[in-house]
Amino acid sequence: MLDDLVVGATILAAGGGGDPYIGKLMARRSIRDHGPVPLLDVAEVPDDARIAFVASMGAPSVVVEKLPRASEVVAALEALEDHVGYRFTHIAPAEAGGLNAVIPVTAAALRGIPMLDADGMGRAFPSLDLVTPALYGASTTPLSLVDEHGNRIVLTTESSDWADRIARAAMITSGCVMMSALYPMTGAQAKEWLVRGALSLATRLGEVVRTARARHESPVDAVVAEQRGARLFDGKVVGVERATEGGWTVGEAVLCGLDDFEGQEFRLRFRNEYLVGARDGRIVATTPDLLMALELDSGAPIPAEEMRYGYRVAVIGLPCDDRWRTEVGLRAAGPRRFGYDVDFSPVEASLPVEANTRAAR
Repeated sequence: MLDDLVVGATILAAGGGGDPYIGKLMARRSIRDHGPVPLLDVAEVPDDARIAFVASMGAPSVVVEKLPRASEVVAALEALEDHVGYRFTHIAPAEAGGLNAVIPVTAAALRGIPMLDADGMGRAFPSLDLVTPALYGASTTPLSLVDEHGNRIVLTTESSDWADRIARAAMITSGCVMMSALYPMTGAQAKEWLVRGALSLATRLGEVVRTARARHESPVDAVVAEQRGARLFDGKVVGVERATEGGWTVGEAVLCGLDDFEGQEFRLRFRNEYLVGARDGRIVATTPDLLMALELDSGAPIPAEEMRYGYRVAVIGLPCDDRWRTEVGLRAAGPRRFGYDVDFSPVEASLPVEANTRAAR
């Protein structure tokens, strides 16, 4: 299950989220030493349960070099518990994408408590307030931050913007990676706020890729069909600009078209996650929908920090959770949130005529 979860979580990471392979190694060690972790549907959780997100915060390009430790995960949880005055009974992933889909397994195993099959995004996002609880008015703080040096911080702020700015400043000072526990909630709130079945979805996507490979079918087409998404472009990477700025991995990948897309160009822009895709200068898909690059033959998802010249990839778009497409959701996570002066473009409307014709066949 963990192998499928890692592949699926990388797809749902939309290019960011940090490498879940690191989290898988931590989870395997934790399960071996402390026993299996029960995975519960939100409906099984008592209304008075005490739940928190546990997550890594930092630039994905740094996480691959500066590995997190299990002790930091538990320390973040304990720091928040000390502040709120109670112990958490369940753990939930903040995001179903990337490293943070798997990190909570370690926290739950070490503490001997269940984990929820639900998350706060249905994907990965680069800011602390980009979670579904925030759409219901939940505060980003109190939150805890713990680093490798043993420093512990608990923040209470006047706004989500201040929380993100202060937490990011601390994270940059500490070396661009910290562990966090945040968004304490009850079981009743989790039932209303969270994206249900998020980890099951990630696991299913990993299984879809594995099965398609075994059948010598296209894993790319299988993932798109599973989520009713869109195959936006097939191309070869001819250029990548990437830098770590403000604790984010930011940049753009440029692709030249292959097969049905020959003669066309695609630009995939990212800030940790892939946020906007433009084909021949026209925006065809944007956040909050998921954009992801998959290796053409194997279907292996390629995060933004791993994109390289010469890669042959398919860029796909997958629809986000419906709550992100509401007025409140688009204000929080639409393209203008990240400085792109364009309207949200759903992936369903993005396929070119040629690809639609091929899909119909």
